[in-house]
Amino acid sequence: MMFSSTRRGARLARLLSVQRLDDWGIPYSSSASQTVALLVSELAANAVRHGHIPGRDFQLVLTLEPRRAPDDSAVVRVEVSDARSELRPRLSPPDGSEDEHGRGLLLVEALSTKWGVTERDVGKTVWCEIEVDGAGL
Repeated sequence: MMFSSTRRGARLARLLSVQRLDDWGIPYSSSASQTVALLVSELAANAVRHGHIPGRDFQLVLTLEPRRAPDDSAVVRVEVSDARSELRPRLSPPDGSEDEHGRGLLLVEALSTKWGVTERDVGKTVWCEIEVDGAGL
């Protein structure tokens, strides 16, 4: 899904992500849906704030990997791609910073099973994964 690199685009990405999860059988009220909404919000906000190039959108891709065995969890992967490759994400704000900004990736690291950055020909993709449980997954 492509979104404008604006706050409105980031908000729409979050709203549509929880709709997609609900379509997959992960209800709006579940902790997994709330976690994915927060992860999408943080990654989309970063794409808008730090990855914006005028006239270029950001892309959100959500995938669901079903469980492989009855004891496994399903995995939701969130990928947000933007057009700027020269600005690599930083995990933490500068030492001693009291600024409220710059802590989003700390949330991503805390809430996801794993996360990372993949370089692209143009831009980068920041991704994260969480494990989810639920009937039918």
